[in-house]
Amino acid sequence: MVRLLSPTFRSGRWQVSTAVTLILVALLALCQSVVSAGPAHAATIDTNASYVLVNRNSGKALDVYNMATNDGAPLVQWARNDGAWQQWQFVDSGGGYYRLRSRHSGKVVDISGRSTADGADVIQYTDTNGANQQFRIVDTDSGYVKLINRNSGKALEVWEWSTADGGRISQYTDLSGANQQWQLVKLGGSTPTTPPASYPNPGTVNGDISVHDPEVTKRPDGTYLLAYTGNGILLKTSADRTTWRNAGAAFPGGASWTHAYTNGSNTLWAPDITYVNGTYYMYYAASTFGSNHSGIFLATSTTGASGSWTNQGLVIESTTSDNWNAIDPNLITDDQGRWWLDFGSFWSGIKMVQLNPATGKRLDTTIRSISGRNGGATEAPFIYRHGGYYYQFVSFDLCCKGASSTYRIMVGRSTSVTGPYTDRNGTAMTSGGGTQVLAGHGSIHGPGHQAVLADNDGDILFYHWYADDGSSRLGINKLGWDSAGWPFVY
Repeated sequence: MVRLLSPTFRSGRWQVSTAVTLILVALLALCQSVVSAGPAHAATIDTNASYVLVNRNSGKALDVYNMATNDGAPLVQWARNDGAWQQWQFVDSGGGYYRLRSRHSGKVVDISGRSTADGADVIQYTDTNGANQQFRIVDTDSGYVKLINRNSGKALEVWEWSTADGGRISQYTDLSGANQQWQLVKLGGSTPTTPPASYPNPGTVNGDISVHDPEVTKRPDGTYLLAYTGNGILLKTSADRTTWRNAGAAFPGGASWTHAYTNGSNTLWAPDITYVNGTYYMYYAASTFGSNHSGIFLATSTTGASGSWTNQGLVIESTTSDNWNAIDPNLITDDQGRWWLDFGSFWSGIKMVQLNPATGKRLDTTIRSISGRNGGATEAPFIYRHGGYYYQFVSFDLCCKGASSTYRIMVGRSTSVTGPYTDRNGTAMTSGGGTQVLAGHGSIHGPGHQAVLADNDGDILFYHWYADDGSSRLGINKLGWDSAGWPFVY
């Protein structure tokens, strides 16, 4: 169906006489009135599930451009890869309307500037539950739906019927065009809400699976990039999250800028890797065992490949006069788009500083305490946003002792990224609180140094564990969430 805005069709590619224009406009209006007269049935929506929205005209998915996490980032269509930036959760606003929340950024689909105009930009923005962020779901046929904005009454569409990657998403008068119709592809089925009777073994992995302190991000092409402790920060890749292959080192020539903290060694610890706004950000630690003379550094890359990483310098350091330790960094972006770095171990526990998203470095001098065991063993913090909470995962007890390791994964949660975090019993994590998620069992020893990834089939827990022979290996399991919102491994 051709839209007519004037005798010239938008870009001027189609010249139409005034008489023909008036006739076709009348016919369109008549068709639209017939469509409007029919019943507006809402598709069945599972608000606990994630969906990919596939456009009927192009076959491409609704996508947050360049995996952005900031307010105002444009929405586009892109070849489907089921990345978290193409996953949307429907949040009930009441009255038959929903907000579409990005699983990647936590922000919602928004008509920019509350516009009611045809062609207005569609972006992601912090969830305010505004009418311009609410959509009514109207069935068409063959399993497709239209998404009608509550504020404007217009339909979410791919602008000018584009079939290209990067095609702009806009709103337009509801004409029931194929470019205004979307297939809601539910991912992963229903996440279980009842924990298993005992801890499961790690899921099946093969190939190069020897790792320590793993952290994973998903690439724009849907493949996986894993970074872990080793000489120059070691890398692995996978196409399917099952078979892993070695991919060299981030710094194959060594990391001389860290030698003041490592006694000249190029072995670097506990990298945290995140892809955001077209760039891979990797925070990593330089230290030695038993010392809190430690530094956390930042490196960036546009590809993530071995040798492509650029040293951006020191982010924060601890000295022997401090009662905290600058290791085990983790980047978390909150629901307002602010960047935070949580880190730490032993000593006085887990700390947090705010970062400047423009530089990836510290924004101010404030250091917050978010977890601790009065000097007891706790480390490897990882914060993950789920539902209305931030979940702080940590590893209690002892790492790095092979089959004698006693690492176990604990969690607490808070409605604020800076805390206070409490466990299931209400005990503050700053007072030693933590609810156990996974511990050693059978021939699985010391599972820990965990990370969580939102993937196409649910939330995925990555960690290392030790075999009976003392080797450290990659562990991967799915995470479920019980009826009270607490995570469990299955």
